[in-house]
Amino acid sequence: MRPVLVMTIAAVVGLGGATVQAQSWQMPADSQRCPSKWGAGDQRGSGNWMKPETVLRAAKLIRTGEVFELGAVLSPDPNELFFNFGRSYNIYTKPSLPVPNVRTSNEELIVTELGQIGTQFDGFSHQMWGDSFYNCFKFGDQFTRAGFKNLGVEKVGTLMTRGVLIDVAALKGVAVLPESYAITTDDLQQALAREKMTLQPGDAVLIHTGWGGLIGKDNARYVRTSPGISVAAGEWLVKQDPMIVAADNCCIEPRTTQPSLNEIHAMMLIQHGIHLLENLKLEGLAAARAYEFAFVVQPLKLRGGTGSTVAPVAIR
Repeated sequence: MRPVLVMTIAAVVGLGGATVQAQSWQMPADSQRCPSKWGAGDQRGSGNWMKPETVLRAAKLIRTGEVFELGAVLSPDPNELFFNFGRSYNIYTKPSLPVPNVRTSNEELIVTELGQIGTQFDGFSHQMWGDSFYNCFKFGDQFTRAGFKNLGVEKVGTLMTRGVLIDVAALKGVAVLPESYAITTDDLQQALAREKMTLQPGDAVLIHTGWGGLIGKDNARYVRTSPGISVAAGEWLVKQDPMIVAADNCCIEPRTTQPSLNEIHAMMLIQHGIHLLENLKLEGLAAARAYEFAFVVQPLKLRGGTGSTVAPVAIR
């Protein structure tokens, strides 16, 4: 029997008083989590919610035509784009010399971790438990130097669904949640009640912590720590059957200055096959109190890629 790692998460930051909550989570054995509820060999996970009726449901939410761009700008300028975990972004312009009355072309060479930079969409090959991915695809069978044979982000395609903004910062009456604050299940439920919203299967759930407002203003603080959803809140979200769980922080879950095993990543991507979307810009949606909208995102078709930089939009 393989050893089972049990993680205990303590939330010690309170708003209006210190509170302590403990929640344990462990990865089920392969025999318990596989095959996934979408069937043996499935590679789409929560992307299976993408159906014609899902698109039509989202389209009915477009009433004013107002578009909110939710992606961060990709730039080597640290005042525009934060850098995290040693990832970099470099752009090298390949110009043509101007010639009078002649058409010329300009191009660029971009060197970066294109799957995991900026506003990023996590595919299922991004995370594994031991040697096992979502739906128990095995590392030894999947890894090549030219990408993963299965679970590549090119399998995701266009996702259009109902989006719901859960504004936890507004619930707490702050512009930005405290560093490393662990969002509870009650926080999510109370924020939804405040907005008069309920979640439906196949939704894109966007969580506003206010942390995204630090991008370009205090990048050092942004990457050092962040608030995020607790294990219990993550487990509750899983039960709502979302297509995507997204947030305006780097990792969806809380980050501290201590090393983390990213249990929300493991729970969502590996155990349940639910896509994650990180580093969103949600200030516009929050300011407009746009809690329900059509949400559209399409990862780049990077064959065998672990994820993709994206530029998602909300339309209402």
